[in-house]
Amino acid sequence: MVFGDSLSAAYGIAQARGWVALLGERLKRERADYSVVNASISGDTTSGGLSRIQKTLQQHRPSVLILELGANDGLRGLPVAQMKRNLGAIIEQSQIAGARVVLVGMKLPPNYGPDYTQSFEAAFGELAARHKTVLVPFLLEDFADKPELFQPDRIHPMEAAQPLMLERVWKALRPLLKTESK
Repeated sequence: MVFGDSLSAAYGIAQARGWVALLGERLKRERADYSVVNASISGDTTSGGLSRIQKTLQQHRPSVLILELGANDGLRGLPVAQMKRNLGAIIEQSQIAGARVVLVGMKLPPNYGPDYTQSFEAAFGELAARHKTVLVPFLLEDFADKPELFQPDRIHPMEAAQPLMLERVWKALRPLLKTESK
């Protein structure tokens, strides 16, 4: 299950071309016995995610949870400590429910100031270490500085960037998966 925000909800592009849908296709090709649930909501924050995680876990019972939240907290300048508490609680609830967690990190533009941006970025690594989760350090790695891969808002990746996002997550996710040998 992918539990994220607009970056995982395929904002501004066809749902079937987003990285989460591409993950479902990859899993089928790899003969992995998994289906993908996209429980992402555009605009969601870590507090929004925390408020809905328990019900979502009960409804879908994921074996793996890809947690991609925090970008909207950062863009709104919300306290990093609050984001960390919320993400930590989501991770703990997911682990208690039996899910292995992949935490997807994010970085902010420099206009938020060095103290905030460094603290924000470090939060993901700190949480992954504390909760012993797999970490994708930065979902937009290798293309965040390429405006041609972003929609006009310069926040949401275009369809052409979705396979790059999938590869970023796949490298971390793949070792957690069991595949059939056919």
